[in-house]
Amino acid sequence: MAKLQKSIDKRNALVQATIELVNNNGFHATPMSKIAKMAKVSPATIYLYFENKQDLVNQTYIEVKAEYTNYAFENYDESMSVEAGFEYIWKRIADFKLKECEHAMFLAQCDNTPMIDEPSRMEGIRHLQPLVDLWQRGKKEGIIKPLSDFILYAYAINPLSFLMINQKRGTFQMDESHIEEAYRAAWDSIKMNA
Repeated sequence: MAKLQKSIDKRNALVQATIELVNNNGFHATPMSKIAKMAKVSPATIYLYFENKQDLVNQTYIEVKAEYTNYAFENYDESMSVEAGFEYIWKRIADFKLKECEHAMFLAQCDNTPMIDEPSRMEGIRHLQPLVDLWQRGKKEGIIKPLSDFILYAYAINPLSFLMINQKRGTFQMDESHIEEAYRAAWDSIKMNA
């Protein structure tokens, strides 16, 4: 059992090193040798867990995306009204991005790189299904604008990444009133005008 835990610990160290190095240096300035050094394993050890750098990055992306969406949808109840459901999910996403800043920054990097292959990107999108289902219901009920889910995400969720990055830089500090203002702006951007 100790051997299995040691193996899990090594893999986790490689994933954490990848996240930290990509956040600080970008994908292309993060060679496998640096990842191994930061994880305190030999470079050859990486290949026991991952086929290559592409596989390491894709698997890290999928794991972090799953962590993000598990947090966002924890205790979400599909019977909530569209507005209450969106507010719950949006605020959970905001909370994750502010508390798990390193992981959220890694996901933001992944959203803006061709390094993530299409199957991994599509799997990441599938993790967002409860939000997409909520939007579909909202469109049918005439509550959510009949826009592409990508446009809804761009206007309602992506601004959180901008705010998180500026908070990390120290140029903006999100407090409760800012979170409420940002939520209102997100909801107003996607709801049908009465």
